[in-house]
Amino acid sequence: MNKPAPRDLTVIRKGHVTPNMLRVTLGGDGMKDFPEDQASAYVKLIFPIEGDEKGRVLRRTYTVRHDRMTDQGREIDIDFVMHGDGSDDNDHGGPASNWAVNCAPGDVITIGGPGPKKLVDPTADWFLIVGDMTALPAVSVNLETLPSDAHGYAVIEVQSEGDMQDLKKPDNITIEWVINPHPGERNTALSDVVKNIPWKDGRASVWTACEFTSMQALRRYFREDRGLGRDDLYISSYWKLGMNEDNHKVIKSEDAKTAA
Repeated sequence: MNKPAPRDLTVIRKGHVTPNMLRVTLGGDGMKDFPEDQASAYVKLIFPIEGDEKGRVLRRTYTVRHDRMTDQGREIDIDFVMHGDGSDDNDHGGPASNWAVNCAPGDVITIGGPGPKKLVDPTADWFLIVGDMTALPAVSVNLETLPSDAHGYAVIEVQSEGDMQDLKKPDNITIEWVINPHPGERNTALSDVVKNIPWKDGRASVWTACEFTSMQALRRYFREDRGLGRDDLYISSYWKLGMNEDNHKVIKSEDAKTAA
């Protein structure tokens, strides 16, 4: 299957969802042949490298939070975490978050994708969805698409109480919010809470995405302590403290080989 060609999208508007999360809405002519129903799929924001004579670019990965049709045409929302820790993306003080802070309606951004969605298995007996703020858009879509009679838990790490969002979810999904003002530094904040979640009877479908070191701890727990196999566990790191996305991609690939 051929990858979709990059397309130019236009900034429609932007605004804060919470103090540390900024939403940029994209649309325009480039959305005319964008595949339908892409909430939770990923796109690549493409940034030229200034002064690079070879025309190389930086690509930064983000989740589509919303995908909707309006009177003016299709729109997608991209949410950006706003904090700087010396790393680059997903996107901590790097080119993508800097672009989001400085962009204005009418500006144009080139994107690649969309890539495939990663969702929980709706046929499971119960669900556990885990993520930090970089994964909150994907966590939110997962919760929205669960069957109405689904039960289980979502554990979500945010930087402050002000970053807790009112999420649409089934009545029997309990959300546990984890407040961590220093994501990546307190790398057990998320896993400590997850390990105390009561384990239900029946087949679980577990979805997890977070910082690299936290992901490794959670993967060990789910595989070794809970005996989950590949069919019941999606787990990924979206970033690593102190690294840009390019370097994170390298260690993520190496880690996947050793963890296989």
